Amino acid sequence: MDISLQQVEYRYQANTPFERLAIEDVSIDIPAGTYMAIIGHTGSGKSTVLQHLNALLQPSKGIVKIGSHEIKSGQKNKHLKPVRQKVGIVFQFPEHQLFEETVEKDIIFGPMNFGVSETEAKERARLALKQVGLAEEILFKSPFDLSGGQMRRVAIAGVLAMEPDVIVLDEPTAGLDPRGRKEIMDMFYELHKERKLSTILVTHSMEDAARYADQIVIMQQGRVAKKGTPEEIFSAPVELVEMGLDVPEVVRFQLKLEKQTGIKLDKIYLTIEELSSKVAEVLSRGVRS
Repeated sequence: MDISLQQVEYRYQANTPFERLAIEDVSIDIPAGTYMAIIGHTGSGKSTVLQHLNALLQPSKGIVKIGSHEIKSGQKNKHLKPVRQKVGIVFQFPEHQLFEETVEKDIIFGPMNFGVSETEAKERARLALKQVGLAEEILFKSPFDLSGGQMRRVAIAGVLAMEPDVIVLDEPTAGLDPRGRKEIMDMFYELHKERKLSTILVTHSMEDAARYADQIVIMQQGRVAKKGTPEEIFSAPVELVEMGLDVPEVVRFQLKLEKQTGIKLDKIYLTIEELSSKVAEVLSRGVRS
C-alpha cells in the first residue's frame, strides 16, 4: 500500500486562541514495501506526521493518500475504517493499552471489532503470538501476569493480528534495555521482510535509523529538512550536527579513525560489521603492498 503526503499542513486547535501550527508543507512519498525512518527533535512534527498515516488526524491543508483513499482538508472523510485496519500503529509503551482479562481476548479484540469472525481472530492470535516470539500457552493467561517485555510483545501481536499492510512504529523500544531494544527491532525487521510490510519508524535512535531503514526523513520545526538513503543522510555529519542531531556511533568511530590514520574509506559504513570488514580489507592490502 502506497502512502503519500502532499503539501500537508496541520494546526492544533485551529480557529481558537490556542491555535498552533504543527507541520507545514510536508510532502513525503512512502512506496509499498519501504522501510522509512522519520527522525528529528521532540516538537519537530514527527508524531503529527505519524497520526496522518492512518487518518487519526486529517490535514488542515494538503492531501494524504493512503492506498486508494484520498483524505483532503476541508472535506468530511468517511469510510476510514478500512484505512485504520490496514495501517497499524505501535505507540510508545503499547503495553499500557492492554485491558482484557486474557492475552487471547486482548489480541482478538481489534480483528473482531473490524468484522473478523471469532474463529479466524483466534487463529490470527496464535499466529501473531508466534511472530512476536511468544508461546501459545500464554493465550489464556492474564496479560498483567506477564513480564514487561512479554506484555509489549502481546500488544504488538494485537496490531499484527489486524494483518496490516503498513506498520507504523512510534519509538517502539522506549524504556527497554539495549538487548531488549535490539530483539524488538530485529523482530520488526524480520516481519517487514517476511510479510513485505511498509514500515515507518519514528525514532530518536540514529543507530536504528541507520541499521534498518531504506529511506530517512529528517523533520525540523514542522517541515521536512532532508530526505535520502541512510548513506546519503549520514555522509553529511556536520550538517546533522548543525541541526542539533547526532550521528550513529559507528559513523563517529569511522570519522575519528580516518582522521587519526589519514586513511579515507570509500563510503560511510552504517554497521560495525561492515566497517570492521572494510578496515580489515584495507589493512590487508596495505600489508601485502
